[in-house]
Amino acid sequence: MTRYREILTSVLLLILLIAFGTAGFMLTSRASFIDALYMTVITISTVGFGETFALGTGGRLFTILLIFVGVGFVLYLFSRITEAIVEGGLQATLGRLRMKKEVARLRDHYIVCGFGRIGQVICKILAENRKPFVVIEKKAELVDRIAGMGYLALEGEAADEDTLTAAGIERARGLIAVVSTDADTVYITLTARGMRPELFIIARSSGAEGAEKKLIRAGANRVFSPYEIGATRMAQEVVRPTVVDFVDLAIQGGELGLRLEELSVPDDAPCAGKTLIDSGIRREHNLIVVAIKSRDGEMRFNPTPGTVINGGDILVVLGDVSNIEALAGELRLER
Repeated sequence: MTRYREILTSVLLLILLIAFGTAGFMLTSRASFIDALYMTVITISTVGFGETFALGTGGRLFTILLIFVGVGFVLYLFSRITEAIVEGGLQATLGRLRMKKEVARLRDHYIVCGFGRIGQVICKILAENRKPFVVIEKKAELVDRIAGMGYLALEGEAADEDTLTAAGIERARGLIAVVSTDADTVYITLTARGMRPELFIIARSSGAEGAEKKLIRAGANRVFSPYEIGATRMAQEVVRPTVVDFVDLAIQGGELGLRLEELSVPDDAPCAGKTLIDSGIRREHNLIVVAIKSRDGEMRFNPTPGTVINGGDILVVLGDVSNIEALAGELRLER
């Protein structure tokens, strides 16, 4: 922006220079406004078509002054404008190519469609948890802003197959559609589901009647209405404030350093095939296993010490962040 402000200032100075030259020829040579303006332009541009009116001694001296003052300035101005155009276009082109190369290297990432208020929060949380993702946004000014924040972004319509292909939908782990209208969300969901039948899709709903059913029929695995979630959260704050505080603390972490986290158990993990008490999760890592989700989707809450941990299970654990990280390392997970 500083460079473009300098160019704007230079253009204003050029206008003042032309006005100065025009006024000077009118005063020194009694020329008309058009003749004086024409003489000024061909003088400072070094075109040299010749004198359009007779120049006396005063006019010739003024022409010499105008040449010394104006020609160098005009050449400098043109060089700055050319530099800004060439470098700006080159930088933009190189930036887009670099962005596409980085997106092409993504694996098991998430595609976030839309960068409104909800999309920004989602991207912030994904970045904090080191989850790879790319944003699709149709507004060019927002794409530049996203790139400036250090996120990967592509400009285009999220419902377009070419755009989704460029975002690596064939390699993606999931897609999050948080655009502004239900209609656009349905189109995105239909397109993504058609391209990747097994893709995990989360969709935002406006909360309008029938919107959730339409999105599920279109292929969304999960549908959330921010308005309903917000209203429920506010009501629970009144009805069960302590429970809400605990859940917030467990999910977001806090001064106590506690977190509620999920950890996948590989088939060859040390704890696979062992009971919960024999796994040493509580004894060695000081973590509480709140629930176990099996490979087939069955959720077992508050599992007993004799519950067997199988490969492919997902453990929902509560405890200190450092202890969770230690267990994750034991399970050979990259966090």
